[in-house]
Amino acid sequence: MAKLKELLSDLIKRREVAFWGGGLDKAEARHAKGQMTARERLLTLFADHTFQEMGMHVEHDTREFGMQDKKLPGDGVVTGVGYVDGRPVASFSQDFTVAGGSLGKVHADKICSVMDYAGRAGMPIVGFNDSGGARIQEGVESLAGYGRVFYHNVLMSGVVPQIAVIAGPCAGGAAYSPALMDFIIMTRQNAHMFICGPDVIKAATGQSTTMDEIGSAVAHATVSGNIHFIADDDHHAIEIVRRLLSFLPANNVVDPPHNSSDELVLEDDHDMDGLVPESPKDPIDVHNVIAKLVDGADFLEVQKEFAKNIVVGFARIGGIVVGIIANQPKVKAGTLDIDASDKGARFIRFCNCFNVPIVTLVDVPGFLPGVTQELGGIIRHGAKMLFAYGATTVPKITVFMRKAYGGAYLAMCSRDMGADLAFAWPTAEIAVMGAEGAVNILYRRELAAAPNARELQQQLVADYRAKFSSPYLSAAKGLITDIIEPSRTRAAVALGLRSLLSKRETRPTKKHGNIPL
Repeated sequence: MAKLKELLSDLIKRREVAFWGGGLDKAEARHAKGQMTARERLLTLFADHTFQEMGMHVEHDTREFGMQDKKLPGDGVVTGVGYVDGRPVASFSQDFTVAGGSLGKVHADKICSVMDYAGRAGMPIVGFNDSGGARIQEGVESLAGYGRVFYHNVLMSGVVPQIAVIAGPCAGGAAYSPALMDFIIMTRQNAHMFICGPDVIKAATGQSTTMDEIGSAVAHATVSGNIHFIADDDHHAIEIVRRLLSFLPANNVVDPPHNSSDELVLEDDHDMDGLVPESPKDPIDVHNVIAKLVDGADFLEVQKEFAKNIVVGFARIGGIVVGIIANQPKVKAGTLDIDASDKGARFIRFCNCFNVPIVTLVDVPGFLPGVTQELGGIIRHGAKMLFAYGATTVPKITVFMRKAYGGAYLAMCSRDMGADLAFAWPTAEIAVMGAEGAVNILYRRELAAAPNARELQQQLVADYRAKFSSPYLSAAKGLITDIIEPSRTRAAVALGLRSLLSKRETRPTKKHGNIPL
C-alpha cells in the first residue's frame, strides 16, 4: 500500500505539471490578457468530467536539438475526446505556454493521432490553433510534421466535420491546416493569421502594412473571406463551436441532428406577405424572410461579413436541419459576383458532404457586370455555383421570390440544375433577362423615335413581364412545381423536406468531378 501511495502521488504531481503546461505564472499571464490555457479551452468545450486525454505523458527528447534538460509537457499540445451536448467530439489544443506552442515531430504526431481516432470513430474534430509556428530547432522534421497534419486534414475532409479556432498566432505554413478545415472561428483580440507578416512584406515588396490590416479577424472576415465567424474571446469562440456542432452530423454516413419528431405547424404566416415591397425595384431584406421561414427565427449565419450579397447558414425548418443559400437584394441588388459565388459554392459542397438538405431563396438580377469582374474570372467563379449545385445529391428546394434572370437563374438551383421542388411566389420574374433591359434591346429604334418614349417604355416593360417573365409561363412548362403565396412558404418547404428525407440519388461512377477552382 505504501508503494501504491507513492506511485499515486507521483501520478498526481505529473498531472499537475501537465495541467499548467508552461507553468502557473504563464497561465496567469494569459488570464490577464483574457485568454484561456490550452487545457482550459477543452475543459470548457466539453461537458464536465467527459474529457479523456490522449498523450498527456508524451515527451520529446529535447537534448537532440540542443535543449538540454528542457521539459515540454505534452510537447506543446493537448489532445483527446470529450462530449458536447451528449455527442463525442475529438479535439486538439495547442499550448502557447510550452515552447510557444511550436510544432515539432511529436506535436504533429499527437494531432494526427487524434484525427485518426476521429476518423475511425466517426466524430467531428475541433482544433484550437495557438502556436508560434514551426519549431526551428527540429528543422525539416517540423515541416514534415505540418505536411502530415495537412494530409490528415485532407483525408478527413468530407468524412467528419472539421472546425478550427484561431485563438492566438497562426502564421506561415501553420495557417494552412485551418484553411483545409470546414469552418474557421477567430477571436477578435489576441489572434492573428497570415502567411507573410508586415516585416516580410515590407522587405520583399516595399509595401507598408500593419498586422491588423492583413492578419486580424476583421480583415479575414470582411476582406479575404478566410474565416467564417468572429468571436469576442475564447469563451465566445467555444459558444460558436457548440452552436455550429448542434446543426452538424457526426460524420458523412449519418443524418444531421433533425428533430423530425416535432409536430409540423402548417398554418399560413401572413406576416410573410407583408415583407414583399409594392415596387419590384424596392429591395426585400432576405434576413426577414429567413427569420419567418425557419424555426424560432434561429438562423446561424456563416461568413456574415463577407460577400453580403449572398447569405448562407444553418437553421431548422419543421425540425429538419437545413443549409440556406439566399440572395440579398439589399447588397449589390443581390447579384452574384466572384466572392458571392465562392462563398455559396463552398457552403453548398459542405452541405452535400454531410447530408444537409439545401433551401435556396432566389431574388437575383444576374451576375455582377464590370471589367474587374470579367478580368477577375467571374466565368470561372460563377461556374463553381453551377458545379456545386449540379454535383449535389441532398434534397434541394428552391423558392423564387422575385427576380431570376439569365445564367444566375440557373446558378441559384433551378429545376434543370437539380432542384427537387421549385416554388415561386406570384411576384417572381423568371426570364432570360430583366424586362427593362430586354425592352431597350428589342425596341431600341421605336423608343428613340417615339415622342412619348417614357410612357411607351413602361407599357412595353409591362407587356414583356406578362408575356415572358410570368412565373405561370415557367409553371406551364413544368419548370416550377407550384406557385404559392408568400404566406404559404414555410408550410410548403417544411412538407417538402419531410417527403425528401428518404431521397436517394445515384451518379455515374467516377473518382471525383473537376470543379473549376
